[in-house]
Parts: sequence; C-alpha cells; structure tokens
Amino acid sequence: MAPDAAFLCAGFPAERFTKPPRRRFGQSLWHTVAGGRGLANNQEGQPMGETNSERTALTEGSSSSATPGFDLQPTLIGETVSLRALHAEDFESLYAAASDALIWEQHPEPLRYQRAVFEGFFAGALASGGALVATDKGSGALIGSSRYYDWQADAQEVAIGYTFLARSHWGGTTNREMKKLMLDHAFRWAKVVWFHVGSNNWRSRKAMERIGGTLSHEARVESNGVAHDYVFYRIEAPKRNIAR
Repeated sequence: MAPDAAFLCAGFPAERFTKPPRRRFGQSLWHTVAGGRGLANNQEGQPMGETNSERTALTEGSSSSATPGFDLQPTLIGETVSLRALHAEDFESLYAAASDALIWEQHPEPLRYQRAVFEGFFAGALASGGALVATDKGSGALIGSSRYYDWQADAQEVAIGYTFLARSHWGGTTNREMKKLMLDHAFRWAKVVWFHVGSNNWRSRKAMERIGGTLSHEARVESNGVAHDYVFYRIEAPKRNIAR
C-alpha cells in the first residue's frame, strides 16, 4: 500500500474471527478473506518493502497495465499539494524526505529509511506504473509519495497505498488533501478503493478513520519468511462519480 499519515472501526463482521489463510507474496495478491477483498499494505495503505519476488507478485496480481481507461499516473493539483508521476530522477529528493527513521517506526518495514532498503522500494515504485510523488506547492519540495495499484476493471476496485509523508507535513491537512485528490480521481472509474494497513500502525489506522475508511477485515501476509498482520479498509464511491 499509505506512509504519510493515514487510518478502527467497531463492528467487525462475524467472519473476521475465522482464521484467515496465510498469504505469500509469490501468490496472486487479490483474494477474498473474511468477506472482504483486498491486498495487504503497510502504513496507511502501502504494501510492504518490496523484494524482486514481491514486485513480481504485485505485477502478476494486477490487471492495471492491460486495462484502458484508468489513468494510474495523473497530475492532480490541490490547494497546498500536487501529485504527479514518479520519475527516476526523483530518487535523491524523495529519499531525502524518506530518510527519517521516525517515519517508519510503526511500519512493517521499519528499515525503509536506510538507503539500500529505500532503493528497492523506489525501484518497485518505478516498475509499478502507478506511483506518484507529492510536492509542496509552497516550497516546491518533494514531501512523499503514494501509489495506485491492483486496478480490477471487472470489479471496479483499486487500491491506494505505499504512501508516506515527511514528518514536516504530519498533523495538518496534507494527508487529507492527498487522499481526497486520489480518491476523487479513482472514483471516476472505481466503485471501491482499498487501503491496507499494518495492524500495529495505529497512526495510520487513526488517519484512515479520519478520512472515512471502513474496517473490512484482517489478514496475515508472509514476506521473506516473516508473517505480518494487516487490516483492510475500504471506501466506496458516491454512485454518481463512477464512469460508465
């Protein structure tokens, strides 16, 4: 999956208390668990640190590259922040924003502030075809990134994740503005947007609540032999916004 800032709701479905299957990133990631559909992400909706096998799994699990219509890398302009497609030359500026260890302390991949680890994350972002960078409109500085992924044309569902924001932009309106820009764009085509959050990432879970995310279910995902627990949030589109 979001990241920056981002989202617990009461009222778990009864099915949640059944033991979900353990997932491996080598498998197709779109799946049904406890009555909900989604992918596992970290923070407020970003999948975990990406190895080559994980990037392959994400690519194989997504129909986005073969689906016309949904623009996965739009330019989105808000009042204080803008989003645009990620480019290779953005690495140093984006790493400068990501190299703060405190950004990742509740993340399933807490070492992402290290350059070598971030390089893998950045390579996966470039390869995904759906990564965006966030720019502070006042200073012109890159302050974070996010991503659309796993666009499912038949179901009209997509995920937003892999999000992070520099701590200088925590606690204000930036995360909400970013999410609104991305949700408004996604709802031109999607009926449901999914966010995947590390279970212990309380900062991101609270942020998801603030933007209206509904807790769907929990699942355990295994990466590199280590199992991580995730919670799956969803936001449904206003019916009038969906393109036909």
